[in-house]
Amino acid sequence: MSKHDCYTCGAPNAMHPFKGRDFTVTFKQLTRHVPNLAGEQCSECAEVEFDAPSAERYAQAGDELIEDAKRVVADEMKRIRRKLHFTQKSAVQLLSGGGHNAFSRYERAEVEPPKPLFVLMRLLDRHPELVKELHAIYECADINALLEQKQQQREKTR
Repeated sequence: MSKHDCYTCGAPNAMHPFKGRDFTVTFKQLTRHVPNLAGEQCSECAEVEFDAPSAERYAQAGDELIEDAKRVVADEMKRIRRKLHFTQKSAVQLLSGGGHNAFSRYERAEVEPPKPLFVLMRLLDRHPELVKELHAIYECADINALLEQKQQQREKTR
């Protein structure tokens, strides 16, 4: 390969060939290792251009990572929901406030669950004793007590 100008930054003769380099594909904090790639890298801006076979392997690894991640998240949502003894309906009511079939769609990997919901599910998986607290929070007894206090204060000032 001969040196040529970088397509990204325009630096003259800045593209240098490489072979056998490993790269990592990243998707939402998840990674997949892709070994032994070849192409060129700019000495000025570090832009990488893979050769055709390497570009295909890198793209395929990215596509597979996305599909695998969606399936793993869906399976985890289902496993955790069942572990906590929630129905899909009760999980929606307690955790997401979404549509009646939201968890069904999450568990079939049709739709990705919102990140905060997935984090909450993973937290409950690690600390199932918090489910009792979750039910208490859902009932809003503490908020109703605060509202009652507020009403009493308002009545005293009248």
